[in-house]
Amino acid sequence: MSSPSPGARSPAKHRPVNRDVAVLVVIFTVDEGRLHILLVRRSAQPMEGAWSLPGGLLTPSESLDEAAVRKLDDETGLTDVFLEQLYSFCDLDGRGSIAAAYFALVDASSAHLARRRAWLPAWHPVDDLPDLAFDNRRVIDYALQRLRTKLDYSNVAYSVLPAEFTLSQLQRAYEAILVRPLDKRNFRKRMLSLDIIEPIGRTATEGRHRPAQLYAFRERKPIVF
Repeated sequence: MSSPSPGARSPAKHRPVNRDVAVLVVIFTVDEGRLHILLVRRSAQPMEGAWSLPGGLLTPSESLDEAAVRKLDDETGLTDVFLEQLYSFCDLDGRGSIAAAYFALVDASSAHLARRRAWLPAWHPVDDLPDLAFDNRRVIDYALQRLRTKLDYSNVAYSVLPAEFTLSQLQRAYEAILVRPLDKRNFRKRMLSLDIIEPIGRTATEGRHRPAQLYAFRERKPIVF
């Protein structure tokens, strides 16, 4: 988990946290060339049956960061991924409540979605979301803006890719997040010049194309460049 963004609003660590504060987690992945988000179908009122972001109230003695990690683990079975505090939102439910939002990036092939009878989670394409409970769209839009901005100056894409990948897979992940095509030559030149990925000496075959070099991120943790 990465450290919370300096610009994010959160109670100081030495101050007690209001137990009525909820924690929301915006969980992104890239699957089949599209950016997806994890939503949970509500099984109780208010807005029973609607889709919403995973979240809930803090447990006793739990910090905001700990609550976010717990929710991420509950829904995906993952904890060692990119997770950062996003912002504190007020009045998402029209009742003046406060929600501390986080956003996370996961590799869909590594995630194991929770299997339960109620509050079922499911992936949804970001560009084709169902009707959402409360004002969750505001949180998602803010998370998308933050994610797309971070691609320009950090290596956060590592968290949506497997340990080994081709440059084509890396480019498709960037294109899915940015929702626009990227020039192949310029993209590869920039990625290699940043020195955040390295060849691992093996190749993989993609479709009918000739074998492609496999790469790995030098660090599978957030790096700013």
